[in-house]
Amino acid sequence: MHQPDETADASYTTRIPADISRPDRLLGPFTARQTGILAAAALALYGGWWATRPFMTALAYAVLVIPVAGAVGALALGRREGIGLDCFLLSALAHARASKRRVHAPEGVPPLPAVVPDRWATAAGPPPDAMRMPYDGITSEGVLDLDREGKAALATCSTVNFELRSAAEQQALTSAFARWLNSLTGPTQLLVRCHRIDLAPLADTLQHDAAALPHPALEHAARTHADFLTDLAASGNLLGRQIVLVAREEAAAPGMRRHSGEGRARQRVAEAARALAAAEITVTPLHADQSAKLVSAACNPDTPTPSEYGMEGDLA
Repeated sequence: MHQPDETADASYTTRIPADISRPDRLLGPFTARQTGILAAAALALYGGWWATRPFMTALAYAVLVIPVAGAVGALALGRREGIGLDCFLLSALAHARASKRRVHAPEGVPPLPAVVPDRWATAAGPPPDAMRMPYDGITSEGVLDLDREGKAALATCSTVNFELRSAAEQQALTSAFARWLNSLTGPTQLLVRCHRIDLAPLADTLQHDAAALPHPALEHAARTHADFLTDLAASGNLLGRQIVLVAREEAAAPGMRRHSGEGRARQRVAEAARALAAAEITVTPLHADQSAKLVSAACNPDTPTPSEYGMEGDLA
């Protein structure tokens, strides 16, 4: 009898940093932001005590400032949705003040015609604001210009069937992915995007090119497959998954070349392609047209995606 293979059932561990973007600690467990907030609050409270001590006892002042100190401490040390509570509140305030109705109007939103009654204009609410996209354009190499946020290069990633691999193969794939994570030198995002797929162009191409095939059996097979795709498209809403890798470089410092971040962003995508090849993941950089289509699809998710574009992943 064969002895059981203990190595196949052995557990493997790979260290992957849980939070590679965690800010550095400046004073004990406090970051620079937390230290600044607490120091400013301490100085303000001490200044208040210095100003009120001629006519207020220390105990009465302590009772008055305890709620204020607690609120400041919660603001500096609290976290919500993975970010600091102060940043979260500022973002919530900016969202509350921002317009909820935006339209694509580069030339500006025109006013309502004078023939529209005032009561109708009042009932319609405030006019919408012009949508301002968070990027200035796409370079000829397919890199997004994010203005003050720097540059971002895009690439698509293939998928790996992890469950069907042995324990040793899973360990090798995980180790290769961990090495790439540990080698990151800038902000990187992996976006799993779900989009509709339009099979009509592919079916039409098969029907059109079937007559040029060298054998009648091949022509029959092509037309049969085109009919299958047509029936499949009519049977329901087909969804595809696409994994997009975004490598962003911070904006260039004053005095540096503006286009220096573009080359570095593309270089980081190339480094990711080499590193993830060991994990059997194919990274394909997007050129200008593909990047433009991806941004357009993100702005209008209901637009079907042709089957020949972005077909990484499984159909749902």
